Amino acid sequence: MARLGENIIGTSEKPPFFKLANQNALNLEAPQNRKGDALRTWVRSLSGFQKEALICSAKTGDTWRLVSDEGPYLNGHDAAPCPLAFLSTGMVASFMNEITALAEIQGIQIGYLKLTQDNYYTMKGSMPKRTMVGGAENIELLVEIDCDLPDGELNDFLVNATFASPLNGLMRGKIGSLFKLSRNGSPLPTAKAAELEGSLLPDPEDRFAYAEPAAHSTDLMAPVGLTPKKTVAKGTAVGGSSLSDEQDRRLNIGAIAVLREDGQKEIQQMQYSPYGTSFRFLSSEDGRSPDANTLISAGIGFCFMTQFGRFVSMLNLDLPDYRIVQDTHFSLGGASGGTGKPGEADPIETHVYLETTESNQVAQEMLDISEQTCFLHAFCRTDLKTKLKVKRV
Repeated sequence: MARLGENIIGTSEKPPFFKLANQNALNLEAPQNRKGDALRTWVRSLSGFQKEALICSAKTGDTWRLVSDEGPYLNGHDAAPCPLAFLSTGMVASFMNEITALAEIQGIQIGYLKLTQDNYYTMKGSMPKRTMVGGAENIELLVEIDCDLPDGELNDFLVNATFASPLNGLMRGKIGSLFKLSRNGSPLPTAKAAELEGSLLPDPEDRFAYAEPAAHSTDLMAPVGLTPKKTVAKGTAVGGSSLSDEQDRRLNIGAIAVLREDGQKEIQQMQYSPYGTSFRFLSSEDGRSPDANTLISAGIGFCFMTQFGRFVSMLNLDLPDYRIVQDTHFSLGGASGGTGKPGEADPIETHVYLETTESNQVAQEMLDISEQTCFLHAFCRTDLKTKLKVKRV
């Protein structure tokens, strides 16, 4: 059961990120792989806004345990990266995967590569009036590169590489999400949220606690320190600012990625607005660290879970325990997976399990408001573009 206010992540003896050594013991399996990669993500609330996720990928066969927290803007402990950090780091990792893979296919020599990405989101409206809505804006990507392509060919090459990212399928077009809802162990029809056909998947309940780390799961994530400050229009830095009844604010999460000599991507997440701590991630596609699709899937689940916690905190509603099972479906990368096509994705499918003394109607509203205010479900239902800038080094 979630325990309000405790810093469970900060006091745990487990590493915050690890690959599971015993994934079969938890009965966590990836969904049927219908596009190229299919991921099943379990997420539970730990305490306050702290959350834990287990993510199983059909493509890699790996299951990862990741944790997320919020900073002072949500009265969190800042013990782990915020949910939006996972989407940003997974996205920039995916872009780097496709750039390096396409360069290898085309025989292009890259002497240096650094990606600096900025993701922007908005929150507008009134929570008491139920008009608060989360939004997503276009992405900015600066590519610092040393290669021998002429300028025009280089720009075309980079555009093709970003289009090849599997995440392209969620951000290009307007993809609505699908949901199933359970209240206190019984299925409940959704109200406004689009309902997924079929039956509820089994509730993970307390199986998270049985996850055991593989021996090499160390140094996958660490805090760096406070993010360097920059001016963000309508940005926020005040404690508790994300809990205000009326909001018109803009969020900016950055990610800076470089390739290490060992082939892993080292990514520094930047928390510009709401202002907070920067964390360093490692990512790879070979099982040494979480892959791009795992980070992306975790981010979407974490962000959605935060909205439940935020809504019930602001309206003083009873929700001592809540969990989700989320399925994400991505194509293989156009370059890294050899499809030669832009990345594709199916609508996100989420099964929600609420334990509450509130009524069925209030449980349905918890789902509706959480979907309405989730930045990353907004990311999926918005036609977004990547604004590309190139700097030769």
